[in-house]
Amino acid sequence: MSEQRRRGPMGGHGRMMSGEKAKDFKGSMAKLFRYMGRYKFRFILMFIFAVAGTLFNGLVAKVNGTGEIDFGKIGMILLWTLGLYVLSACFSFVQGFVMSGISNDVTYNLRKDISKKINRLPLNYYESRTNGEILSRITNDVDTLQMSLNQSLTQLITSATTLIGVFIMMLSINVWMTLAALLILPVSMFIIQTVMKHSQKYFQDQQSYLGKVNGQIEENFGGHN
Repeated sequence: MSEQRRRGPMGGHGRMMSGEKAKDFKGSMAKLFRYMGRYKFRFILMFIFAVAGTLFNGLVAKVNGTGEIDFGKIGMILLWTLGLYVLSACFSFVQGFVMSGISNDVTYNLRKDISKKINRLPLNYYESRTNGEILSRITNDVDTLQMSLNQSLTQLITSATTLIGVFIMMLSINVWMTLAALLILPVSMFIIQTVMKHSQKYFQDQQSYLGKVNGQIEENFGGHN
C-alpha cells in the first residue's frame, strides 16, 4: 500500500508532464538546431547513408524476388519532369524577353514623342509649371508605365491562362462544384471594383505629389554643389 502511494504521485505527475506544451517550441527547436550545427557533416553523412541503405534494400528485395523498385519507371518520370521544367523555363524566358523588348520599345517611342511634344509647347506652359513637375511626367510617369507593361501585363496574361486551365479542370472533375464556385465570382468582382474605385485616386495623388516633390527639389536644390 505504501509502495502504491509512492507510485501514485509519480505516475500522475508523469502523465501531467507528458500533456504539457512547450512555452516556445519554435524558439527551442531553433536553439537546438543551432547547437547541433557543429555536427552538420555527420548529419549529411547520415543522410547519404540512409538514402543508400534504402536503395540497397530495394536492390536486395529485387534480387531475392520479394519485391522490387522499378528504377526504369522512376527514371522515365524524372526525365519527363525535368523536360517539363526545362520547357517551362524556356517559355518563361522567351515570354520575358519578348515583353521586355515591347516595353522598352514603347518607352523609347513614348519618350521620343514626349520630346517632340515639349519642343512644340508654348512658353506659358513652362511658366505655369515647375521644372520638377515637367521632369516627373517625362521620367516617373513613363517609368511607371514601363514597369506596368513589363510586370502587370505579363502577370495578367499568365493569370488568365491559369484561370482558363483551372476552369477546364474543374469542369472535368465536377460540373456542380464548378457552378457553385462560379457563383462567388460576381461577389469577388464587386469587391475588387469597390477597392479599385477607392484606391485609384490615391495612386493619382501619389503621382501628383511625387511631381510636386520633384519640382520642389529641382527648384530649390537643383544645380547646387
